[in-house]
Amino acid sequence: MIVLAYVEVNANESVESALRRFKRKVQQEAIIKEIKKHSVYLKPGEKRRLKDAQARKRMRKRLKREISDL
Repeated sequence: MIVLAYVEVNANESVESALRRFKRKVQQEAIIKEIKKHSVYLKPGEKRRLKDAQARKRMRKRLKREISDL
């Protein structure tokens, strides 16, 4: 899937501000993250291990947050 981010430059707008809006839009749409994800091939086992590691990381973060709220 091809994702294109674009911004229209208004008549009284500087190129710098349009570029800032474009960068923000690219970041919000996670285009860079998607490109990095598809730039390297991961074996199915590697994908599973990374997914499990991310789940453990989220769980530790959630537990740490809950403990600090007490």
